[in-house]
Amino acid sequence: MIIIVEDIIQLETELIKAIKSSDVEYLNTILHDDLLFIAPNGQVVTKQMDLASHEAGEMVVEQLILTIEEIKIINDTAVAIITYDTKGTMLGSPIHGQFRYIRIWKKFHDGLKVIGGSCFRLR
Repeated sequence: MIIIVEDIIQLETELIKAIKSSDVEYLNTILHDDLLFIAPNGQVVTKQMDLASHEAGEMVVEQLILTIEEIKIINDTAVAIITYDTKGTMLGSPIHGQFRYIRIWKKFHDGLKVIGGSCFRLR
């Protein structure tokens, strides 16, 4: 099973749409059950935590502009470096700025899934 850069670009674009619309059904299929993600505040977020925040309406995204900086393919895994210009609210607190993400995608028998990542604020 070969991964190509275009696959990751398409998945990142679809992921943005799902985040903006809180499409929990799609997010459930694309996030691995054992996902670990480090949020800008240092909190470790699991798939269950991420889905719960969308289900509860705790995350409201007004703007999420994607810039893909780099994608490296390593066998059945892809590492993507992405920047988002973000505007919205999380748990009632405003979020506004530019954030850099690293997201790790792995190929499984049922497709590519996010297994890990991290994010920090650039400005």
